[in-house]
Amino acid sequence: MNKQLLDLFKLKLKDPQTTQRELAQQLGISLGRVNQLLGELRQQAIFNNDYSLTAAGKEYLNSHRPQQAVILAAGFGMRMVPINTEEPKGLLEINGEPLIERLIKQLQAKGISQIKIVVGFMKEHYEYLIDQYGVELIVNPQYGEWNNLYSLYMVRDYLEDSYVVPCDLWFKNNPFSELEDQAWYLFSDQTDPGSNWQVSSRGMIKRITQEGNRMVGLAYINEVLGKQLRKALVKRVEKRERLDQFWESALDFNQLVPNLISSHDYAEINSYEELRDLDGNSDHLKNDAIDVIEQTLNVPGESINQIHVLKKGMTNRSFIFSCQGKRYIMRIPGAGTSQLINRQQEYDVYQKIKALPYVEQTLYLNPKNGYKLTEFIENSRNCNPNNWHDVQLCIQLLKQMHQEHLEVEQQFDLAGQINKYEQLRNAASAYRDYGEVKQRVEKLLQYVDSLDKEWTLCHIDANADNFIFDQHGKIFLIDWEYAGMQDPHVDIAMFAIYSMYDQAQIDHLIDLYFGYPVKDKIRYKIYAYVAICGLLWSNWCEYKQSLGLDFGEYSLAQYRYAKEYSQKVLQYLERK
Repeated sequence: MNKQLLDLFKLKLKDPQTTQRELAQQLGISLGRVNQLLGELRQQAIFNNDYSLTAAGKEYLNSHRPQQAVILAAGFGMRMVPINTEEPKGLLEINGEPLIERLIKQLQAKGISQIKIVVGFMKEHYEYLIDQYGVELIVNPQYGEWNNLYSLYMVRDYLEDSYVVPCDLWFKNNPFSELEDQAWYLFSDQTDPGSNWQVSSRGMIKRITQEGNRMVGLAYINEVLGKQLRKALVKRVEKRERLDQFWESALDFNQLVPNLISSHDYAEINSYEELRDLDGNSDHLKNDAIDVIEQTLNVPGESINQIHVLKKGMTNRSFIFSCQGKRYIMRIPGAGTSQLINRQQEYDVYQKIKALPYVEQTLYLNPKNGYKLTEFIENSRNCNPNNWHDVQLCIQLLKQMHQEHLEVEQQFDLAGQINKYEQLRNAASAYRDYGEVKQRVEKLLQYVDSLDKEWTLCHIDANADNFIFDQHGKIFLIDWEYAGMQDPHVDIAMFAIYSMYDQAQIDHLIDLYFGYPVKDKIRYKIYAYVAICGLLWSNWCEYKQSLGLDFGEYSLAQYRYAKEYSQKVLQYLERK
């Protein structure tokens, strides 16, 4: 049956006494069209004269019942900051009811009991659903790397006669049905610049170049389309092709009919603000990070808006927001951070440097949990490590900081940190010659310890991204969480290896810092730090990878610095 005929069949099935005029009003079609559709049903011998089901009608009904459903709930929900630090978004509550529970109950109300939920991020939080609703959890181990297309691949054998629905949808009325025929996709009556699909006045889906109807994410996949979709998913995964896309990219929209829903009848909860708009009393709106903002800025929660992820940092999850005409950054420490950073020591550093004109304006810093609130530097940009004018300005600021001769109680112990990260990863290194490289680095640690050096507060995390130029060209040095007492030459090495410089670039960086070509003794001392720090951050990367975070080329580059520059310095020392 086509959609119009099926909709009329459902209404007549629900209430055989419904008049043709009432059917016309409910379906939004003419009385003549209702007569025509009823005639088609009689021709198919679906109804008896009293509109009770015939044997053929009962067979059709039994063979067109949806069999199962898939709920996609694996993703980080990065736009849900800061809520996603405490709960996955499928468990956010609207009027006291978790989103995913409402979907499950709506499915079960239509007789659909075979429900697969694909989980990943905070998967343990969903475990109770197994006992409470009899659902099955399927774990997507790649939730942090690929989009929800891979989640659908995980349930590729359960797509025929099945609903597919994301966990972050809230429907005012039950969107599911006891009877389905054609495959369909749900669109909103609102438009969206990110959609290239438009629902035409004739009830067709057509591809357009301008903005189309908002894609809601709910679909019914019949047997024919389910088989096609499974093949498409398998092909994508086998070829590692476009796995960063949403699952809809594997759909053949030519095989679908559109369903339309009013924007007033559903909500997609993708952000803190969308949750607040739908349920201003939701318990999830009361969040530690939001409480800090309200108390520090002395504002009500409603004035906090335009929240979005600033960046997916290596250590922290930061978000930016607006409040009363100004923008701010809230830092929330990431996975495993408490093992890496002493927040009390970071707090002590910020107390020491807060009067420096090139430090970011910090409004709040908690020495226990690491939450930090700072003013956003408007119209700013990061240092470009490939722009030597930028680099010269930044490296001179670094030198200026070293010449302040600031002191704090803690030091950044290079050998101690290397050993600490080794212990944290709690497994042998993935690099086969790690033991040999570690031995060479240990010799370099002994070598640099024997040399004369200054001893002052160093930034340690002297990444080009931590040097910020404002709209007037003023430079700020931000994110001092690793800072401690060390040899200033360590910061030069850190800048070089973060920027993944080759030897010629490292030499140029050294010359920029000193303002003149230095002697080999100093140059090779900095090379030694390049090797030592390379091994340190290589171990750091291996620990973070054990937590499911991968830093790609960066992690390999750090190990190469340890390997190549340890050889280079030891050969130099042998010649000497």
